[in-house]
Amino acid sequence: MASSLVRPSHDRWIGGVCSGLARRFGISSNTMRLIFVISCLLPGPQFLIYIALWILMPAER
Repeated sequence: MASSLVRPSHDRWIGGVCSGLARRFGISSNTMRLIFVISCLLPGPQFLIYIALWILMPAER
């Protein structure tokens, strides 16, 4: 586990959620984005979780 859960000010495409999660778990941002896109093919609340994390995760200062 690398650091705290924040949305970085750089390396973000939409909201920075995937970049923040990738940094937190110590993996590549593109790998996390790929995991998210693949998970969207499965049934579930992925978009709602993404939006909730976008709102709840603090932005990096």
